[in-house]
Amino acid sequence: MRIISNLFAIGLTLISALFTACGSKPIQGVIITGQNNHNWPVSHQAIKMTLENSGLFKMDVAISPAAGEDMSGFDVDFSKYQFVFLDYNGDPWPEKMNEAFLDFVRNGGGVVVYHAADNSFSSWDEYNKIIALGGWGGRNEKSGPYVYWKDGALVKDTSEGFGGSHGARHEFVLNQRVASHPILEGLPEHWKHASDELYDRLRGPGNIKDCLYTAYSPVEKGGSGREEPQIFTVEYGKGKIFHITMGHCGETLEDNPAMQCAGFQTMLLRGSEWCATGKVKQKVPADFPTETQVSLRPDYKPVINK
Repeated sequence: MRIISNLFAIGLTLISALFTACGSKPIQGVIITGQNNHNWPVSHQAIKMTLENSGLFKMDVAISPAAGEDMSGFDVDFSKYQFVFLDYNGDPWPEKMNEAFLDFVRNGGGVVVYHAADNSFSSWDEYNKIIALGGWGGRNEKSGPYVYWKDGALVKDTSEGFGGSHGARHEFVLNQRVASHPILEGLPEHWKHASDELYDRLRGPGNIKDCLYTAYSPVEKGGSGREEPQIFTVEYGKGKIFHITMGHCGETLEDNPAMQCAGFQTMLLRGSEWCATGKVKQKVPADFPTETQVSLRPDYKPVINK
C-alpha cells in the first residue's frame, strides 16, 4: 500500500509539473476586502468562486480590520501576485501599504477595480489616477470632469456638481465602444446585464485608455439620461487596470443576480486575465447573454470553451 501511495504521489507531482510546463499554472491574485458600504462578506466569495471555478486563477483574500479599528498592521505582500482585485471601500490603508501598492502597479502589476472600489480614497490622487473615474466620498468638480459617451466619443464635462449616483436597479444593455481589444475578442457589440445598479455621474482624472462598454442611464429610473462608461481600462506606469462599475452584491450568494450574470462573470474573467498577463486566451462561453436575454450562473461556474 505504501508503494502504491508513493507512486500515486509521484504521479500527481509529474502531472502538476506537466501543467506548469505547458503554461497552465494558475494566475496568482489577491482580493482586498473587509470594509465596504456594500455586502463584502458575500461579494468576495462570489468573486473568488467565479475566478477559481474557471481553473485559471488562484486567489488569496486579504481582509482588513473593521471600520474604525487599528489599520497599522494591515499589510499585503504584493510581490506574490500578478494582479490585485479591489473589493474595498473604507478606511485608509497604512502609508507603507499605499506605497507598496503604487510600486506594484507602476512596475507592471494588474488591478481590477470592482464596483464600490471606485468610491474609495477620494483624496488619494494616485489612486484616482489608477481608477480614472470615481463617485461619492465627497467627489465634485474639484475631483475632475464628468466623463460620458456622446456623439461617438467620450466627453469630459467640467460643469459643477457631485460625483457618483445611480438610479433604481434594473436590467440594462451594454454597448461596445472600441473596435478591438483582447478582452472583447468574439464578444457581441450589445448584451443584456441582469438587474444591477447603473453607476452614473462619475468623475475624476478621466484618463481612460479604452472604453469597452457603456450603458444608457434612463431618467425614468432616476439616472443621468446619458450613456455612461461601465467597463474600461486604464494604464498607470507599466500596470494594466480593468475597471468594472457593475456587480452590486445581493443579500446572499443565492440572491445575487448582478454577480450571477454570465456576462458580468465573463468580463471579470477576461479582465482579470488581461490585467495580469496582457492577453486573453478564453473563448466566448456558450451561455453569454444576448442583446435581449439575460443569462445567469447561480453556481458561479463559468462556461469556458476550450
